[in-house]
Amino acid sequence: MLEGTRRAPEEVVGQVPPNLAPCTVEQVAINAVMAGCRPEYMPVVLAALEVALEPLFTLHGLTCSTCFSSPVIIVNGPIARALGMNSGINALGQGNRANATIGRALNLIVRNIGGGVPGLIDRATLGNPGKYTFCFAEDESDEEWEPLATRRGIAPGRSALTLFQGDGVTGFIDQRSRTPEALTRSLAQALNSLGHVKLAQWLNAVLVLSPEHYAIYRDAGWDRRRIEAELHEATRRPRRDLLRGVGGLEEGIAPGPEDERVPKFHEGGLLVVRAGGQAGLFSAMIAGWTGGRVREESQPITREIRT
Repeated sequence: MLEGTRRAPEEVVGQVPPNLAPCTVEQVAINAVMAGCRPEYMPVVLAALEVALEPLFTLHGLTCSTCFSSPVIIVNGPIARALGMNSGINALGQGNRANATIGRALNLIVRNIGGGVPGLIDRATLGNPGKYTFCFAEDESDEEWEPLATRRGIAPGRSALTLFQGDGVTGFIDQRSRTPEALTRSLAQALNSLGHVKLAQWLNAVLVLSPEHYAIYRDAGWDRRRIEAELHEATRRPRRDLLRGVGGLEEGIAPGPEDERVPKFHEGGLLVVRAGGQAGLFSAMIAGWTGGRVREESQPITREIRT
């Protein structure tokens, strides 16, 4: 496994929370072996760990939280193709070794090195299957599409990963919309339900657009930036509709100007990704960790992968 990196086995990658235990490259390799990785996966595993250890990712809080969330790894660039990562049919499911084992290796490091043991330090009320592994590649087959990593500041054509604090997959079904405006309205309704229909700026989210839903946007000339802007606008709602107790629902947001249109997500808090099989008007949403409501303290992070 160590043949997959030029880094020295004794090099300390960082201190893994919650125990803040030092983790060497050799210990990363040991956990990668247990996860079932191949040596060529090591640069992605190392990059994922380094990003997870950045303070802004808030791995300690994510691990110790009672919420559902765990790290979600989204890979862009040549390395995804070189490793044979899945961005197509069943991209969020089983059956691809790289997808399955890279995410598993990161979670094992958090448990075995950092001490994030379920039921002890990991206090998730329910958890989600992503605590085993959650890793996939973005579909970059359309040259007109701006990949997620590029959108988030990485030079085009470079290998990179985005680490997101996410829950499980929420399915989205719309087999009737045929215009981008109609699909956007439909997606906005579903996105507004994440976490709770009356909570706003409470979490981030990933929207995974399937090829058939993406085609509706592409054929109308909508690029990534317009999709993001239109969704951000469509998910705004009047504060008076979201106040605690309104509609017989005790959950909600704090008082303020009642006519203010409050966005569901902070600016940049909705990450749009392309993935999935060619057939099926189904897309997916991945709700984020509730720590994302404090934008200055917890955010998804994108970094280049050193090979």
